[in-house]
Amino acid sequence: MINVLSLFDGMAGARVALDRLGIECNYYASEVDKYAIKIAKKNYPDIKHLGCIKDIKAKDLPPIDLILGGSPCQDLSVAKSNRKGLKGEKSSLFYEYVRLLRECNPKYFILENVASMGKESRNIITKLLGVSPIKISSALVTAQNRKRYYWTNFLVFPPIDRGILLKDIILDGQVDKDKAYCVTATYRLDGLKTYLNKKKRQIVFADKSYCLPATDYKENVKSLIKRNKKGLIVKETGIYTVPRGFNKGGLRITDKAPAVTSNAFEHNNKLVINPKYTEEGIRKLHPIECERLQGFSDNYTEGVSNTQRYKMIGNSFTVPVIEHILSFIKEELK
Repeated sequence: MINVLSLFDGMAGARVALDRLGIECNYYASEVDKYAIKIAKKNYPDIKHLGCIKDIKAKDLPPIDLILGGSPCQDLSVAKSNRKGLKGEKSSLFYEYVRLLRECNPKYFILENVASMGKESRNIITKLLGVSPIKISSALVTAQNRKRYYWTNFLVFPPIDRGILLKDIILDGQVDKDKAYCVTATYRLDGLKTYLNKKKRQIVFADKSYCLPATDYKENVKSLIKRNKKGLIVKETGIYTVPRGFNKGGLRITDKAPAVTSNAFEHNNKLVINPKYTEEGIRKLHPIECERLQGFSDNYTEGVSNTQRYKMIGNSFTVPVIEHILSFIKEELK
């Protein structure tokens, strides 16, 4: 039985990883969000919640074997234009992680944060922790594009790609990159805007979801399209055909299809050429699908509003990544 201190614990994603590896532990958690605490307690009633990280002292804890956590990234991520780095109000909590790491002196530690941070911030973290990070994309173990740095004091190699695609985890609808248009890293946003301005509303497919943000509860279909985000789901009712060469803005049903091209695919056993989608025929990811993208079991976050579910899922670890990292010291922890 080991003693684990999970900082910025959220809804206990680290505990899920430990459980799946069969590692028994006394689990101490630092978290202030009441909804995340509620979900963590629902799934693991034995968690010992300690409150704000600033109030935790090593002298009040038993000897800690493992410290892990993902310090706030809001001031580090490129998603924030006026980011202040480690000087920002939230991301500066990283220094509290360092304080407790030094006070507790555990045998093992893991720190996670965004791979989009600036070089200066990355170098500061690396210097204070005394180890260089490894970059791992959640896309290797889930259907989500989510690149993160992981600092550990033990050797870790990236996982092998498990080949999990977005189409494998959705509840319903269509997702298929190979047979439809897809926004890639080299796809220009203004090209997508052009489609919208012409009211063609040609939605993208993707084989992986975009990185789940904690602000997903604020997003609607239109904003996700505007921000060039992958992973929108096409409903069954949102499909109609526009034959090649027909660009007058109306619909036309033809008895004969034009030559089959790479953007043709089967829908309900009928060949669909150049699929177009109405905005009403597109939906966001469901909370269950978001749980799957982060590696949680279905309905793990059930019990709070969808707004809070999206928020805490976006803030969480990708569980299979943490499970993979801990697997390198699994036998020593047991």
